[in-house]
Amino acid sequence: MTIKLQIISIVFSFIFGIFFSILTDINYKYLFSKNLVFKIIFTFIYIIDAALVYFLFIKKINSGVVHSYFLLFIVVGFIIGQLKFKKYVNKLKNCLKSVNNRKK
Repeated sequence: MTIKLQIISIVFSFIFGIFFSILTDINYKYLFSKNLVFKIIFTFIYIIDAALVYFLFIKKINSGVVHSYFLLFIVVGFIIGQLKFKKYVNKLKNCLKSVNNRKK
């Protein structure tokens, strides 16, 4: 595999980690459903779909070759996505609170 393909794969893995982080936050609200069967099925489908999407794109980029450092960059992207996403959500909540306080 050429260095160009490796760099493209690493960047994609990092971006996918951030995307997976955002989707995990969205999925998190469904985990508090009262129906246990619904929780298990929804989580299972979510994980399988995310893995399939990743491998489909990796197959398009570099013929499906996965290295351990690609997975490492998914984890790094996920962690950065969690930190940044929570930061932006908190900023949005604070802005909305300040707007509501001004109206009163």
